[in-house]
Amino acid sequence: QNKFFSEMAHLITQIIFMLKITSREVRLVSRPKGLPAASNFRLAQTELPLLPDQQVLVRNLYMSVDPYMRGRMNEGKSYVLPFELDKALEGGAVGEVVESSSKEFKVGDAVTSNFGWREYFIASPKELRLVSREIQPLSAYLGALGMTGMTAWAGLKLGKVKAGDVIFISGAAGAVGNVAGQLAKLRGCRVIGSAGSMAKVQFLREECGFDIAFNYKTGPVLEQLNVEAPDGIDVYFDNVGGETLEAALSSLRVHGRIIACGGISGYNAEKPRPGPSNLLNMITKRLTMQGLLVRDWLTRRDEFEKEVGDYLKAGKLRNKQTVVKGIDQAVSAFLGLFEGKNMGKMVVELALSQA
Repeated sequence: QNKFFSEMAHLITQIIFMLKITSREVRLVSRPKGLPAASNFRLAQTELPLLPDQQVLVRNLYMSVDPYMRGRMNEGKSYVLPFELDKALEGGAVGEVVESSSKEFKVGDAVTSNFGWREYFIASPKELRLVSREIQPLSAYLGALGMTGMTAWAGLKLGKVKAGDVIFISGAAGAVGNVAGQLAKLRGCRVIGSAGSMAKVQFLREECGFDIAFNYKTGPVLEQLNVEAPDGIDVYFDNVGGETLEAALSSLRVHGRIIACGGISGYNAEKPRPGPSNLLNMITKRLTMQGLLVRDWLTRRDEFEKEVGDYLKAGKLRNKQTVVKGIDQAVSAFLGLFEGKNMGKMVVELALSQA
């Protein structure tokens, strides 16, 4: 009898908890002009309903902040829809199932989703992806084994990067760049990277195994490239754009390839910047430049996870992360991306993992 009353009390407590569970979330309240500011965002609190049938309640453990999100804060459509004002932002997240009324997921499952920027959420099974807890920390699913890692992997495939190539990577200490460099080394390339501080240069050389790394702030990029690669480069993995792209166009050899992944140097520009002054090199050197969106490669996710997951498990690949704790620090973590405050992938820890 005591056991019965105890179980009933536990069940009632759980129902009350479910009825009154609240979640904090970050919302965009105004569209930034130039560099975003904290005033463009607010931290709101919302109450979640009782779990509907065939739905899953998830508590986020980690969420991702990424430079591409800046584009979604502008009004008007680009390659993705803009964020809606005064609604929770979206982005990659990894969490654990707290309650489930769906047979596809059980309590304790680790899942990834696009429901970042919030502590709890309710979703349908098709909006979640089960991941293995054998990979630790689980935040790796937002970094080397997540979309940024897959972007690096897909970029090397797109650029047909092969053993013996000399590859130059800008923004090399960032989430995509450091993985791209490590994977290129594993493919037998000579890898050159640029970054914005001596600490990042040291990280690239000593932890990521780059052959050469230099600080783009200490001198013109082209001058440093000419010193480090006097015979030129075969591939440029572009995460930056701007004058670094211009330098690469001068350094690339005949039939060189450019992987156009990002252009963070211009993300906060209020007006489009003029293109490279030496674009004629595309013709005279017969160069190839291809744009990269990771969503085009999602059908090959299993292939990516097998290859990169094996590298991680074998200790051949580092999953470097900068971790900021608490959803109340999520905006400052995002803004820090444009101030060079991250080394590797920037993630926000929302709750302690129960691996």
